[in-house]
Amino acid sequence: MSHERKQVLLRIDPTVHDALARWAADEFRSLNAHVEMLLRRDLNDAGRMPQQAGPMPRRGRPPTRSG
Repeated sequence: MSHERKQVLLRIDPTVHDALARWAADEFRSLNAHVEMLLRRDLNDAGRMPQQAGPMPRRGRPPTRSG
């Protein structure tokens, strides 16, 4: 199974977006990473996380390629 990242268009109330953006900034995450973390947490809590789901991508800048 491929673990290619999927893009999703999400339409949410602007005040909800702003609250999520502030929360993400407080946790030093991008808004995208924060939303994924929340969704994964809720899937785990509900017992619905697929076993074949890949791990969360590492936070921070990707490693630089040498040479």
